[in-house]
Parts: sequence; structure tokens; C-alpha cells
Amino acid sequence: MPFIPVIIIAALTFGVCYLVDKGFVKVFRGRVEHISGLSVRLNKRYATFGIVLLFLGVCAIFAGLRGHMVLMIGGAVVLLMGIGLIVYYMTFGIFYNEDSFVLTTFGRRSTSYRYSQIKGQLLYNAGGNILIELHLEDGRAVTLQVAMVGAYGFLDYAFANWCRQTNQDPEKCDFHDPDSSLWFPMMEGN
Repeated sequence: MPFIPVIIIAALTFGVCYLVDKGFVKVFRGRVEHISGLSVRLNKRYATFGIVLLFLGVCAIFAGLRGHMVLMIGGAVVLLMGIGLIVYYMTFGIFYNEDSFVLTTFGRRSTSYRYSQIKGQLLYNAGGNILIELHLEDGRAVTLQVAMVGAYGFLDYAFANWCRQTNQDPEKCDFHDPDSSLWFPMMEGN
């Protein structure tokens, strides 16, 4: 019988997260690029771990209400970590169509770029995870992890449209080697 309140709290947590996700998409994702259905998103592990941490934090806080201050403080920290992961998952995304892409990140306005604004890329290997950093005309950099959902599809699409918008012949782009994670000219510094 003591598991029934836990199941109810878990169901409410997942339900609220689902409703917030659907409402967030409808309110903040109204551009043409958002509607195209083409995107690069973080792996769903971020949201899953965020929900688990949120649930564990709430449980620890409730357990700490019986006079265990350490549980309450630890629960609050875990709760904040869970909220942070969920917010990061919900706010990051690259949405694109044939003419442009929109970069959406936490704390910054969504910015639309044409593919011709990509100036080059840097390539990093961070503990076995390949990071591709696209540098744009305005000085901003877009960092993609190859583990992101849709990353390779976006890079292939971006290269094809970059060639089209900059009048480049894809056959003459000797830097282009997707097998080596190279889509755009390498920037200095790597």
C-alpha cells in the first residue's frame, strides 16, 4: 500500500512534464523552420534523467520533512539538477528547411541563419564523443555532438544548401569528407 502514493506522484510528474512539453512547443516554436519537421535535438536521455532526478528530488524532500535536513537539502539539489536537464532538453534545438536554419538555445533568442552564413568548422574529440563546431558570420558558433538526434542529416543538408547558396560545386570541395566528420572548410585553431 505505501507504493500507491509514489505511483500517483510519478504519474503526476510525467503527466505535467508531457503537458509542459506540448504547450512549450505550441507557444515558442512557430517559425517556418520549426514547422518543417527537420531538426537536430538532444538525445531523450537528457529528459529521462531529468524526470528521474526531479522525481528523486521530490521524494527526498518529502522524506526530509520528518526532520532530516540533509535529505531536504540534497533533495532540493537533485530537484534543481532534474529541472535543469529538462529545461536544457526542451530549449535546445536546430530546426531547418531548404533556405535557413534556426538555432534555439536556453537564455537566448532563437536566431535564423542562412546556410551561406556558415564560414567553417572546427572538429573536437571529447572523450570519444565527436563535437563539430560550425562558425557563423556573426561570430557565433553552433556546437553539434554526433550523438544528437538528426545531427548527420542536418550536416549533409546544410552542406548541400551551403553549396547551392554560395555557388560552390560539391565535387570541387576537397575538404568535404563526411566519413571524417568534415563538411565545411576547417577554421584555424584546430
